[in-house]
Amino acid sequence: MYSFARIARSGNNRGSAGMYLLVAFLGAIIGGLIVTSFVPGYVAERVAATLPQPKLEAKSVNLAAPGQSPDSNWLSPVVYVAEKVGPSVVRITNRSRVSDFWGRTFYQTGSGSGVIYRSDGYIVTNNHVVEGASELTVTLADGRNLPAKLVGRDPTTDLAVLKIDASNLPAAELGDSDKLKLGELAVAIGSPLGKEFQNTVTAGVISGLNRTLTLDGREFRLIQTDAAINPGNSGGPLVNAAGQVIGINTVKITSPDGGPFGGGTPVEGMGFAIPINTARPIISALMEKGRVVRPWIGIQIVEKEEAAQQGINFDQGILIWRVVPGSPAAMAGLKDLDVLLKFNGQAINSFADLRRAMEKSKVGDQVTLVVQRGQREVTVTVTLGEAPPQ
Repeated sequence: MYSFARIARSGNNRGSAGMYLLVAFLGAIIGGLIVTSFVPGYVAERVAATLPQPKLEAKSVNLAAPGQSPDSNWLSPVVYVAEKVGPSVVRITNRSRVSDFWGRTFYQTGSGSGVIYRSDGYIVTNNHVVEGASELTVTLADGRNLPAKLVGRDPTTDLAVLKIDASNLPAAELGDSDKLKLGELAVAIGSPLGKEFQNTVTAGVISGLNRTLTLDGREFRLIQTDAAINPGNSGGPLVNAAGQVIGINTVKITSPDGGPFGGGTPVEGMGFAIPINTARPIISALMEKGRVVRPWIGIQIVEKEEAAQQGINFDQGILIWRVVPGSPAAMAGLKDLDVLLKFNGQAINSFADLRRAMEKSKVGDQVTLVVQRGQREVTVTVTLGEAPPQ
């Protein structure tokens, strides 16, 4: 009995000691958790209280597109632009009449894009989209096909204006291309490769400003973008993040085995658009008069490299290959094979130089030209006329 009782008591003492150890162990764990959870925060708060506190201002950050508030229905800027501008973008079908070698007549069909400029049916596109058209058809974003009339076109800037018989159309909002910055969002909308891909949306950035390209002897200053611009996008809008048109898509660079309008291997990420600030006065002139009135001298010129191939050599200037009879140049006394050196005091060494000088003048202006004639320099005054329709 003793042994049993002792053993029993001994067993009870060991149980009590175990219980004490268990309670102590659990207490240590709980205490550790309290320390690790509370103390760092408490210490951090005490330390922060001793540091200088910055002055905070309440500000609202709008992460949504312009005019939108960030919420569960937030739209990305590209979605916002597509929804805002998409209804203003149209597809243009050009049906042109051509003849083959045997004189047989048939029709060719091409297509491009355009953007609704005014709600009463005026549409802006590229000249090369409508050039040579016998019939023009506009397909609206809602699927309607309407015949279009050519109001006017301007090959010099590659712009054209069409008119359809419709009203209350969703006209696009125009932006300010002079305020563009490199790297800002650029969205192109159009109908690449025709009907099946109407209102395709591509996005990129503004890659370059005031890029100078010479196409078919004409100099263009354009916006460069890496938003995909493909055949059929021509004439469609280039749009900023606010859903404003800042350019009219016009050209995609190809490799030297072709030309900028196609025929070679496309160079990816190099598309170009006419700045909308350049296009505005041209569009207005086309809507008012059907053409753009520009000053005219009446000379055909050749740059010195090409002149040298004909055995005519000179160090400075451009060669007046032909003076148009009855033109302002003819009336001023300019002659074939004169070398034009200066225009109103500005040195002229290329066609681009002459075009830039002419852009500063208007019909009726008197300009002073200096030419090399044989071994002497001759100064003449030319009264600029109005360029004949192209």
